[in-house]
Amino acid sequence: MTVSPLAEQPLHPLPPQPAGVPWPTEAWPRADPPAHADLAPLMAAAFDPAGPLHQTYAVVIVHRGRLVYERYDGLLPQWDKPGKPVVPETPLLSWSMAKSMLHAVVGMLVDEGRLDLHGPAPVPEWSGVGDPRGAITLQELLEMRDGLDFAEEYVDPEASDVLQMLFGAGRPDMAAYAASRPLAARPGTRFNYSSGTSNVVSGIVARFLGPGEPYRRFLAARLFEPIGMTSATTVFDDAGTWVAASYAYATARDYARFGLLYLRDGIWDDRRLLPEGWVDHGRRPRSVDPEDGDLYGAHWWTREGPYGTFWAAGHEGQYLDICPALDLVLVRMGRTDSEHSEELKQWRNEVIGTFDDQAR
Repeated sequence: MTVSPLAEQPLHPLPPQPAGVPWPTEAWPRADPPAHADLAPLMAAAFDPAGPLHQTYAVVIVHRGRLVYERYDGLLPQWDKPGKPVVPETPLLSWSMAKSMLHAVVGMLVDEGRLDLHGPAPVPEWSGVGDPRGAITLQELLEMRDGLDFAEEYVDPEASDVLQMLFGAGRPDMAAYAASRPLAARPGTRFNYSSGTSNVVSGIVARFLGPGEPYRRFLAARLFEPIGMTSATTVFDDAGTWVAASYAYATARDYARFGLLYLRDGIWDDRRLLPEGWVDHGRRPRSVDPEDGDLYGAHWWTREGPYGTFWAAGHEGQYLDICPALDLVLVRMGRTDSEHSEELKQWRNEVIGTFDDQAR
């Protein structure tokens, strides 16, 4: 995997909130989709119980700052009782979309001078004299170019570092488990998508803010509450570290609020919540994923294309797509197996494309 030559190309401008459109801190302003957006067949496909995108739990679309479409379906599995119907108020599991929320938190701390992007990452496990991991920077961790030997494998538990971290021996202190991994490559030279890396970053944050409740309060006061993400909750391990690789819960509408924050360049209701340039830091491509050709920035995915789309992605088809050129946010939550990931990718592209009035 190589650094993308697109890293030096200009990014599509991020649009401001349209004049007269209220911010959705308390309630979403609403509008109809544009007349040229043919959503009916696309949503029929998304919610088809016999189709390849099954099971779609929720779709929320925000266009030009207004909620223009939402739909919910399905039952959330529960171990000891019948499945729970998915409705607008249902908190849904982010899986790896939480990584992009972690990017926001890191940006706040970098802006305050509490974290250094380019110096050695403050990880106790790497502080020994001569430990080559001591050269890893926070920037390389955010880019997933840290060089750690970590297997993001979800089929074979014996070969999987991520399953051992989330459900096995590493579960009590996930950041320490991930930080204990040796190097497989020189830092900065190899892209390796790794949930372990995100938990190492979250461990750094926990040590600065204080583990457990101080960290939780920071998330609420600095990120969730200012943008009205009242449904958002996070899961912490026994060491008091937010499992930011995988575990946040929120309604689909609240994930759309987070997407709107990034679409608006980190500004909410005329108040800057993220440092200037931090959204660009996340969406600027650095690496190419050889599996599908998608590009990775810093805890955000992106791709070439006319809309400047970047996104947060989670296991089993959780997606938060942000399209600057169309002033669009698309949230899709569900439980779709990886065999149908290409169909889901195509569906997302078609939903985004139907909002392009120049393509009609």
